[in-house]
Amino acid sequence: MKTFIICIQTLCGKITPVGFGSEEDRRFLEMWRERTNATLLGAGSLRAGDPEFRDTSGRIPEKRIRAIVTMSGRLPLEKNIFNRGPAPIVFCAQDVSDSLRRHLGGRAEIVAVRKRGDNELDLSQVSAILQDKGVNSLLVEGGGRLNYFCLKQGIVDEILVTVAPKLLTSNRETPLVDGDQNLGSPFLDLEFISCKCHPKTGELFLRYKVIKGKNSG
Repeated sequence: MKTFIICIQTLCGKITPVGFGSEEDRRFLEMWRERTNATLLGAGSLRAGDPEFRDTSGRIPEKRIRAIVTMSGRLPLEKNIFNRGPAPIVFCAQDVSDSLRRHLGGRAEIVAVRKRGDNELDLSQVSAILQDKGVNSLLVEGGGRLNYFCLKQGIVDEILVTVAPKLLTSNRETPLVDGDQNLGSPFLDLEFISCKCHPKTGELFLRYKVIKGKNSG
């Protein structure tokens, strides 16, 4: 399975607050949803926004998988993903799976996966389960913590980044990769694939391949 991280960030590297991209960036995201079989979202990003994962036609595809990863099990029932379109899959730790089933009441498929630490689920197991469900291309739509763990566990093949011509001075906002340790020594290397600029919005659309098994020092 091929896995892509996609996000928009400010020039200073922040991916929150939600919703600062242009219509062009929204179409770019929707186009990549059409190119992939599934989306994976962190619970924090769900709480911060209300994504439905529509495509370029404005529809919620019936056969495309929408998946959420949560450690805490704190998922708001009022979010549209639980009330519109096909029921999502929620990946969680075993110790919150029963309470989540009661909380969601059949509005999602609950799948318990292994932990790799106190605050980390085994995303390789998540990938394997999605593959068994027929997924051959996965779009990770955030947030920064999920991006970090996906890269740390080596499941990411490419990163798609829109750079918006904006600056944000707040240190409270989330960076593209929000983790506690370096992913390399100290860098995780990327290989440039392409860059496009939208002249009206000033946004850059960047695409990189993740170099696996090689640390920069």
